Amino acid sequence: MQTLKKQDVVALGFMTFALFLGAGNIIFPPMVGFGSGENLWWAALGFLLTGVGLPVLAIVTLARVGGGLDMLTSPIGRVAGTAFGVAVYLTIGPLFATPRTATVSFEMGIAPFIGTGSAQLFGYTVVYFAVATLIALFPGRLIDSVGKVLTPVLLLALAVLGVAAFFNPAGSAGAFQEAYQQAPLSQGFIQGYLTMDALAALVFGVVIVTAIRSRGVDSGRLVMRYTITAALIAGLCLSLVYLALMRLGATSGTVAPDAETGVALLTGYAHYAFGPTGGVLLGVVITLACLTTAVGLLTALGEYFSRLLPVSYRTVVIVMGLFSMVVANQGLAQLIAFSVPVLVGLYPIAITLMVLGLAWRLWRWPRRVFVPALAVATVFGVIDGLRAAGFDAWIPSWLSALPGASMGLGWTVPVLVAVLVAAAVDRALPAPAAAGSAA
Repeated sequence: MQTLKKQDVVALGFMTFALFLGAGNIIFPPMVGFGSGENLWWAALGFLLTGVGLPVLAIVTLARVGGGLDMLTSPIGRVAGTAFGVAVYLTIGPLFATPRTATVSFEMGIAPFIGTGSAQLFGYTVVYFAVATLIALFPGRLIDSVGKVLTPVLLLALAVLGVAAFFNPAGSAGAFQEAYQQAPLSQGFIQGYLTMDALAALVFGVVIVTAIRSRGVDSGRLVMRYTITAALIAGLCLSLVYLALMRLGATSGTVAPDAETGVALLTGYAHYAFGPTGGVLLGVVITLACLTTAVGLLTALGEYFSRLLPVSYRTVVIVMGLFSMVVANQGLAQLIAFSVPVLVGLYPIAITLMVLGLAWRLWRWPRRVFVPALAVATVFGVIDGLRAAGFDAWIPSWLSALPGASMGLGWTVPVLVAVLVAAAVDRALPAPAAAGSAA
């Protein structure tokens, strides 16, 4: 029976970490530290619960059901499961996240050195997506190319920045934000929630499993064990990075007193701590973080759509890479405006799906629980999406009185009620003779 060496398991964990760590994950934490002041650790706890806990939970859930989103959605039927899968993959992929990795890394890491013109952006995206596509074309080598080469460089650059933040702080914190004074835990929770990494985890699960199987591991039990181990390693690395970046933000009020985004804080601190070379260090961190995420997204897109459509994996990767390059150069602002409400709307469905999948063994017939719970989650997801799109007038005012509504979690109580009622019905009725289990 083929197994992985310890160094390969560590590399797999590093690869998983790198897939998650995009530019947004580097920009959000400094602002949490900047606004929370003396309430930093409560805000940090909230951020870690959703920014780390949810992605790890998603990977563990996928590992338990076999590693793929299609298996996780099987209780709701092929049509509904495919519709959800396509929505997640396209929104997280070429319609939003993949092209954004290029534009953000260009603006933060490259433009300060070569300028911000359209010609510079085009030239950068050609090179960027050529590299990302080339690496993604060989998914069996991701452990080596990402886990053993790119991630260690990224970790080294982040370590330099993180150690400096703890031992060479720039000064005092910035002005307290009222939200962090009143409820630091819940505000940190919201910021971690907005990283959208739980959706990304649903996409990356198959990438991790494919990387493991490419090493000849065919035991389902071992695949699950290695996947969960990789998720835990990634979660630990993400936690350390987030804590360091929050510490950086909490002590950078003097170098960027009017900061409205993490970009200003990171740039100000990098120049304070390292002088002119600080821009180079920040450029390396942002570019590598975005590149590894783009590789993971292209790989996941190739794996998913090559199974769904009669086209090869390589064809999907190349087409998605080219499409993402075009989007990165044209009309990204409009697509972001469209995509954010979709992302917000998908989140209640994704979290409900993860929790139900994790508890799969509790259900006599998963369909009885999955369908009503996800139907309620979908209704509230649509409501949250409309609210994010600015259509508040369409939303009944009484929904704002639901517990957690102010945090964007008004859907949790209705979904919990649906799960409890459906679970009671499921336990009261016998399991169909043909009902199987994916766990």
